[in-house]
Amino acid sequence: MASSSSGIVAGLTAAAIAVVGFLGYQASASAPARPATAAEQPAPVQSQAPAKQDPAKPAAVPADSGTGPRVVYSVGQKRVWLVTEAGQEPKSFAVMPSTVHPKPGSYAVTSRSGAVTGSDGVPIEHVVRFASPDGVVIGFSARVDGAMPEPDPGKKTGGIRMSRADGDAMWAFATINAKVVVVP
Repeated sequence: MASSSSGIVAGLTAAAIAVVGFLGYQASASAPARPATAAEQPAPVQSQAPAKQDPAKPAAVPADSGTGPRVVYSVGQKRVWLVTEAGQEPKSFAVMPSTVHPKPGSYAVTSRSGAVTGSDGVPIEHVVRFASPDGVVIGFSARVDGAMPEPDPGKKTGGIRMSRADGDAMWAFATINAKVVVVP
């Protein structure tokens, strides 16, 4: 019995090798004889999509954000800049806006909290508050769990969320009375 099993295995192996060889021959017969030269290559399609921001290169501070040391918050770009003295590269990072937005303009940091529970019921840290439109307190903060999900559109919240590392930087930069400029 062992010799008939080995004969079957040998036959199946030979058939498999023959099939692979045949498929290889077909593939090589349909391949071009030589690679196409650059002149023969079709022109690349130009994308009409806007250029993406290079994460290695910081986004430019909005021109309409004033001068001097300040926190600049762009609601539309979902981005914050911590602008120090002229000539120094500002720290810039992405944020997740709240459901209630402050109007464009200049504000001052009014209060800070090291760790509290946010209006959405989530533990947050490094809270820097600067506005309260329609009774909703607006401020920057980081979730303790590090997440940055979109807020529930059915709730009026004022927490502009950022990563924990960016929250650390905001906390060190935006002390009481620090200038916060909101742009569209």
